[in-house]
Amino acid sequence: MTAQLAKWIVAAGLALVVLGGLVWLLGRAGLPLGRLPGDLRFERGNLTCFAPLATMLLLSLLLTLAVNLLQRFLK
Repeated sequence: MTAQLAKWIVAAGLALVVLGGLVWLLGRAGLPLGRLPGDLRFERGNLTCFAPLATMLLLSLLLTLAVNLLQRFLK
């Protein structure tokens, strides 16, 4: 049980590293993640509130498509 949990944690960590690298590469490729129309930013004095709604929707759509394609290929 412990070895299986450790494998899942390592796999989740590697997936996060890959996802972070993809987001970084997309940002360097010219896709303005975090600055899309629909990303909200409120500033008042020294307080800033940022809600990247459009970026979250775009990444959710891309990840959903990727997982569905992967699932179809593995069946």
